[in-house]
Amino acid sequence: MKQITLRQSQNSDVETIANLRAIVLRNDLTRLGRFDEEKVRQRFHNSFDSVHTRIIESDSSFVGCVALKPTLDGYLLEHFYIHPNYQGKGVGSHVLKKLLEQNDVKGKRVTLNVLQGSSAKRLYERFGFKVESEDLIDVYMSVNVEENIRTVEGM
Repeated sequence: MKQITLRQSQNSDVETIANLRAIVLRNDLTRLGRFDEEKVRQRFHNSFDSVHTRIIESDSSFVGCVALKPTLDGYLLEHFYIHPNYQGKGVGSHVLKKLLEQNDVKGKRVTLNVLQGSSAKRLYERFGFKVESEDLIDVYMSVNVEENIRTVEGM
């Protein structure tokens, strides 16, 4: 795997990320009967926060993004998108490991939601995330990072 780095996002990254979101979510949302490209982009625009979003790069090339936003009881992991050309190559594991090893995340609860049937769910399960609830569209998962440190360090 090439060098993977995370850099702080900027407001100018919003369209690049919105485009990636539409690409990454298309198949799962189509399968669920919910794909509407305009809504996919608008939902991202409505929740984008450059302060908590990181751009994933491989040798200075755009690979994806991830956001880790503080909540009352920990963090919300969202907008974790990796371009299809880089999926299945360990990028997601590398980035998730890096995020969960941050000192301010240790001992905290990290929550997320993933689309029903998404292959990304397996990645989260490998890091100890457990299903808390689900509906027809989303699976809601969480992990206490303190309990998961052994799993993260073992990767």
